Amino acid sequence: MQRRFRSGISASSGLGLSSLSRDELDSIHYATLQILQDTGIKVMNEKALEVFHGGGATVERHEGFGIVSIPAYLVEESAFRSPHTFVYDARNPADDFIMEPNRVGFTTFSGCINVIDPHTRELRRATKKDCGDLLRVCDALDEISVAARAVNSTDVMGQVQSVHNLEAILNNTGKHIFLGADSVRNLQVMVDLASASVGGREIFEKRPIFTVSVCPISPLTLGENACDVIMACAELGLGILILPMALSGGTSSVSLAGTLVTHNAEVLSTIVLAQLIKKGTPCTYGSTSTILDLRFGTSAIGSPEYGMINASLSKMAQYYRLPGWVGGGATDSKEPDIQSGYEFTLSATLSALSGGNIIFGSGVLEQGLTMDYAKLIMDAEMIRMIQIALGGVVVNDETLAMDVIHEVGPGGAYIAHEHSLRNMRSQSRVNLFDRRSRDDWMEATQGKSVRDRAYARAIEILENHEPYALPGNASETMKEIVDDYERELNKNKKV
Repeated sequence: MQRRFRSGISASSGLGLSSLSRDELDSIHYATLQILQDTGIKVMNEKALEVFHGGGATVERHEGFGIVSIPAYLVEESAFRSPHTFVYDARNPADDFIMEPNRVGFTTFSGCINVIDPHTRELRRATKKDCGDLLRVCDALDEISVAARAVNSTDVMGQVQSVHNLEAILNNTGKHIFLGADSVRNLQVMVDLASASVGGREIFEKRPIFTVSVCPISPLTLGENACDVIMACAELGLGILILPMALSGGTSSVSLAGTLVTHNAEVLSTIVLAQLIKKGTPCTYGSTSTILDLRFGTSAIGSPEYGMINASLSKMAQYYRLPGWVGGGATDSKEPDIQSGYEFTLSATLSALSGGNIIFGSGVLEQGLTMDYAKLIMDAEMIRMIQIALGGVVVNDETLAMDVIHEVGPGGAYIAHEHSLRNMRSQSRVNLFDRRSRDDWMEATQGKSVRDRAYARAIEILENHEPYALPGNASETMKEIVDDYERELNKNKKV
């Protein structure tokens, strides 16, 4: 194929790491435009096919699906129409998160099916209680900026699971929430729950406290349910988080650049659909992409490629001036050990330095299968260190300290100087990690490991932290909504 599109949107920014040059960003953009126009996207939804056709795309019909070819102008217009900055409204206004350039926040991995029990240290299936408990811990951690569904409520199956997840989350955090919906009806019930949690539908519509995640199917496919949810979100005025999971070497090219192209095409085609339904629908450029380790057949989220892909996709989000949600901090390790620490630091730092607005992956083990309370606490400590590093070295009259240096002079001491006392809080501080002498460490911790202290801290939070209060009898109302939905589903099954 010949790359012929040269009308890209120029808007890159970063926080210290340029994983891709401007020419490389352009090349990925132009290649994506050509793929969207010449190869197209498989769309498995009749209404979506009609929307694409009405918006100027070409639709080639097949049985049960269509191949949609999207012209370059429509792609670029849609990316421009999606808001470049907006606020993720939180139930607790103090936790509102502004999606804007150079703002970096963190959250947990999402959708784990297992959990390591903080009391017994045993691996087991995650429950609805775990879904709420983990979000209670996240609510207490300033390092966690927004709330993701850390685990699935595996003790509640079927269509009602995501509704139970949301109920558990709303009862345990006041932060903005990200989670998926299985169907339009499912989404409607979730809106009812969120409305109850803030005191009514009118309040929710002014300040929508959750964003809906949707997942294109790699390679280059928009499924039926995903299309339904995308279109419903646009109609309802809800934000959309677009989360392709391309696996390099499996569902995308083994070359990372090729993976970036197909991933980008999946995100942009979703944005086009959303903007055709309603101009100005808030869309977040997301990523869960990594490599498929062809030796073991596993998605390697602790690999350096995971960090490289997500750092690069942070730059693609900035290229289109879109908020970015990317992976970072995940691990393939089965326990919170040295491997998990190394892998967290590698990918989380790469994504942060690249300017990812939200970096998800905290607390996770085992290729995204298992959530661990201790790792979540340990990751929060590391997040604080990364955030300090992002600030860089501050250079001004106060920090240059020329008068202080002159006053102390050669051979003098700074420790008791007023300048040191005035600025000592600017230094990094550790809570879980330890910088004391061995004797002081032993006296303070009785020699307990970081892992043990992290579990203890999680249990302390669970026992003592009170999340932002729900209004009136909101908790009871939400339970009634969930119960009514279950009765509705059971009735439909019998019919």
